[in-house]
Amino acid sequence: MKKTIFFCAAVVGLITIACNKKDDTSGGGGSNTNTVNCSGVAATFAANASPVIVSKCATNSGCHANGATNSGGVLTTHAQISAKKAAIRTAVVNGTMPQGGSLTTAEKQAIVCWIDAGALNN
Repeated sequence: MKKTIFFCAAVVGLITIACNKKDDTSGGGGSNTNTVNCSGVAATFAANASPVIVSKCATNSGCHANGATNSGGVLTTHAQISAKKAAIRTAVVNGTMPQGGSLTTAEKQAIVCWIDAGALNN
């Protein structure tokens, strides 16, 4: 009986650890702080932030593509993305988005640094 309880507790512990979202593939040390180093990072929408959002959040993932009905809504245009910039920044920095994947340090910087620079349509 004790072995069964120990085994079940171990399995639950492993599942909890495996399902806990970490800061990923970036080689960035696994830190999920609210700061992102933007020194030397280009902060443009068209060349930097938009390609990451489109590939990781909208078109290729389908989560925030046209017709999306999830709580984040559609994120395909500058106006849609800019309107939700605070929520996007929080989700990117704390690693809760994209669901089922992760962003590299460079991808996080592209989004966060663009938002921090004023989220311009540039």
